Amino acid sequence: MGQITLTKVRKAFGEAEVIPGIDLQINDGEFVVFVGPSGCGKSTLLRLIAGLEDITSGKIEIDGREATNAAPAERGLAMVFQSYALYPHMSVRKNIAFPLKMAGMSDADQTAKVENAARILNLTNYLDRRPGQLSGGQRQRVAIGRAIVREPAAFLFDEPLSNLDAALRVTMRQEITELHHNLKTTMIYVTHDQVEAMTMADKIVVLQAGRVEQVGSPLELYNEPANLFVAGFIGSPKMNFVTGEHAARHGAATIGVRPEHVDVTPDGIWEGRVILAEHLGSDTFLKVDTRDVGEMTVRVSGEMRLGHGDTVRLQPRPDRIYRFAEDGKALK
Repeated sequence: MGQITLTKVRKAFGEAEVIPGIDLQINDGEFVVFVGPSGCGKSTLLRLIAGLEDITSGKIEIDGREATNAAPAERGLAMVFQSYALYPHMSVRKNIAFPLKMAGMSDADQTAKVENAARILNLTNYLDRRPGQLSGGQRQRVAIGRAIVREPAAFLFDEPLSNLDAALRVTMRQEITELHHNLKTTMIYVTHDQVEAMTMADKIVVLQAGRVEQVGSPLELYNEPANLFVAGFIGSPKMNFVTGEHAARHGAATIGVRPEHVDVTPDGIWEGRVILAEHLGSDTFLKVDTRDVGEMTVRVSGEMRLGHGDTVRLQPRPDRIYRFAEDGKALK
């Protein structure tokens, strides 16, 4: 079981309040991603759940049991950090077994658990190597293996892929997602990368300045953002925003349209000049400087033979225009 409930959880460092008060339900077996810009409080929130930071007020329950003041070791959680935190003088086998050894487990049971974790993580052939003989991705898998052997109620990942190159991040994303499907254990994953959030999560928690802006599935957040912040943060490239008379025509202070929902067409309502064209083969990304609504980012599927200085006309799809009130909240 791995149900985690936060009730009015607040954290302040002296006069500085970093988590004003959060209510959150994480269900057993869910893959939940905390996402937001740097400094939004996502890692602090994870550390509060882990017990690595004391909460200022509020309550944390794990599987219905009060855990607010419980020591980290008593919470039944396992944390995987951005830094691998491996012992360089120990073999992979001994690194993975370390928490079991500290718990006084027998050598035979340690061996069985380590070999099972190594099989799950494709580390069997590396058990006798030291961390310095491994790639970054392999070292991260060792850190995950050390968490797996503890059989925790939930795994807590604090930006575990930040130190890896782009290609390896994609591979490790897939491996962690597959691990979740296999183990069916609750996982809470912190990242500033909304692409990671969208591709891995069952449920995303969007944070800004310590506040929860919206909670939902990836597609719920993409299709029904609660406010301007979520609309601008979820989706890549980010949503285009338009204010002034063009927004007022739609009964809104601001309208938003995603780059993939803007068509390049001869009868488009906004005329502009291409100031940047990125040709990726599968997609073409254009940045267009329009007279009416300023710069617009456009995503076109496939190849489009346009370049710097070309004149185009743009048409937002009427059924994919998002409307926002003066206070930034979404309008229905």
